[in-house]
Order: sequence, then structure tokens, then C-alpha cells
Amino acid sequence: MSMAHSPLPRRCCVGVQIGSITVGGNAPIVVQSMTNTDTAEVTATTAQVAELARAGSELVRITVNNEEAAAAVPLIRDRIAAQGVTVPLIGDFHFNGHRLLSKYPACAEALDKYRINPGNVGRGKKKDEQFATIVEIACRYHKPVRIGVNWGSLDQELAARLMDENARLPQPQSAVAVMHEAMIASALDSAQRAEDIGLGHNRIILSVKMSGVQDLIAVYRKLAMRCDYPLHLGLTEAGMGSKGIVASTAALAVLLQEGIGDTIRISLTPEPGGSRSQEVVVAQEILQAMGLRSFTPAVVACPGCGRTSSDYFQHLAQDIQAYLRDQMPVWRDRYPGVEELKVAVMGCVVNGPGESKQAHIGISLPGTGEIPVAPVYVDGEKTVTLKGESIAAEFQQIVADYVIRRYGTR
Repeated sequence: MSMAHSPLPRRCCVGVQIGSITVGGNAPIVVQSMTNTDTAEVTATTAQVAELARAGSELVRITVNNEEAAAAVPLIRDRIAAQGVTVPLIGDFHFNGHRLLSKYPACAEALDKYRINPGNVGRGKKKDEQFATIVEIACRYHKPVRIGVNWGSLDQELAARLMDENARLPQPQSAVAVMHEAMIASALDSAQRAEDIGLGHNRIILSVKMSGVQDLIAVYRKLAMRCDYPLHLGLTEAGMGSKGIVASTAALAVLLQEGIGDTIRISLTPEPGGSRSQEVVVAQEILQAMGLRSFTPAVVACPGCGRTSSDYFQHLAQDIQAYLRDQMPVWRDRYPGVEELKVAVMGCVVNGPGESKQAHIGISLPGTGEIPVAPVYVDGEKTVTLKGESIAAEFQQIVADYVIRRYGTR
């Protein structure tokens, strides 16, 4: 079950400490997410932070957009701590971060990191002053900062200047290339200003988020070669459903394969009433599919065809996958290494026995016209044949017993 190939070595960068989590250095790639509640609504935001953390978000960002939100941050911090949730909290600031952090020192102290968008920190002469205020507060409270440049809110003064300079060249670059350079310059120039003000080199994370897959890949490749700050990856405004998942995966998988990226967020627009934690699951599944980290046991299941006219195997695969994910909050601490477990649920004899033997535990269900029995394989050996109405319950118990036996003695 070992992998014959793996991604390229991770790009070397400094490590940045965010609460108890390290981003960059030699640390594993970190999954993060962001609440979509009104931060001033303490109960709702506390509940969502806890939900995201329990789903596996290792950092959680919250909007701090007004005085009510700033005043709520320490309360949220205390309430999640009372629930035993220790996930680091990141404050997302736009336009008025300098005022909020100055007026609400308890907020500044309660947060584990600040996110600054150079394009939204201010205009004209005030831009540098307001940026400096936020950085000085970060220095005072020993907080790291993510300088997050975004395509949709790029510093227009910088972009216009670079466009003018490009137009005067004998062989001007394309407008897209200039915009990419503007994104990178905004991030690097802001990081240098932050260091000049006094923020440590090991307290800065950069991001240059785009909404186009090819744009994102191109700009991060260039940025990765020009600095050793940790990089936060994410396709901004990725969209809803399969579109958002596919676009984010297409962009991030290329960069991760090349060793670029130290923390990721999948910016999905949730379905109405949908769980925000879906973006955490997608981020984990990308990293696990790439062989970069393991978060939960993997379930291999065939897609089904004319040989599997019954949907029994689909229901069993779904139920087993949900069972494994539901157990992980307990299993993660009790059974170290269980996240590497591989379970196969196959629908007929064509690939069923072979895939089942390759997994730690596998079941080959009968296809159309096959004998109504289901052989189970454990570590490549057939151990039992299930039949009757209780196949699902018996197989689930076999999985649970295997977890205890294999991982409970470590």
C-alpha cells in the first residue's frame, strides 16, 4: 500500500507560529477555514468556530469588521476555550483594522493572527499610516500577520504605476503579466514595510489569491521563487458545489505537487443551509489524495455499472465513510495512525476481490446474478463470508474491531 510516486520536495521557508500551530518550516501543510456568521453574534460564531475545529480546521478566521465584532472576539475566545476547543483564531481586517485594533486591545490580544489586505488598508497617505498601526500592534502583542493580496481588491495605485512603466518599455508585457507582477509586488513590498516597522521575518505569511486557476498557478509559482515566507494557498471566489471543488482542486493540486504551499483554504460558497465545514473536508481530501497528509480512513468504492444493478454497495460505502469520519474525533487520540486505514467496498466480482485484498479491510459484494454472499478480506487474506440481512452491521463491526486491534496497541 506504499506510494510509488510522491510530490516534489516542499519549498523551503521559515516557520511561523500561530498559537499552537506552526505554518511553514518543516510543519505539515495546515488546513484552515473561515466563519460566515456575524461575528457580533457571539453564540452563533462560537458554535461555528467549534464546528469547523471539530471537522478538522486547524486555524479558523473570523471577520472583524466593526466595533461590535471587535468587542465580541474575546468572548468568543473564552467560550470556545470553555468547550475545550483550542483552535487559533485569526482576525480578518479590511478598511478599519487600525481603528478596531487600537480601540479594542482585548481583541488584539485574543486573536492569534491578523490578516491584512494591502489593497483595503487605506488610500493615499493614510494607507502607510494605517498599515503601520496594524503592524505596530502586531509587534506589541507578538502576533503574526498574513499579508493577503486579492485580485479583486488589488492596490490600484500600484497597478496603475506598473501599467504605466510597462507601457514605456520597448517590448511591453501583456496586461495579465503586469497584473501578476502587481500582485507579487504588493505582497513583497508590504512584507518589507512590515519588517522595517519591526515585525519579525518569522511572523509573516503571504498570499496572492486569484479567481482563475491558471492565474493562481502562475502567480504563486513566481512568488515562491522570490521569497522564503510561508504561503497561504486558496482560489478566491471559487464558487458553489462541484464547480468550486473542481476549480480549487485543479489549482491547488498543481502547486502542491510542485512543493508550493504551507496552509490551504477552500473558499466554497455553501449551499443554502449547508454546513460550512464542507470546505474543511474538501481541503483534507485534497491533501490526502495528494499523499501529503492523512486525516481519515480512506474508502475505496467502485462507481457501479450494469453488473451492480442493486444500490446496496453504494449505501454501504456511504454508511462506512460516514461512520469512519464520525469516529475520527475519538479515534484520532485513542488510536494513533488510524487515519492511514484503507477500506474497500466493491460491488461485484470483476474488481471486488482484487481491490479488497489491496486494502486493510475490504468487502466484495455480490453483483447482479452472482451468489448472494460477500467475502471479507483483512490484510489481504479472506477471513469470513457475510450473507443475509446483517451484512452492513457485521462489516462495520469488523472495521471497528480491526481498528482496536491494529492501532490500539501503539
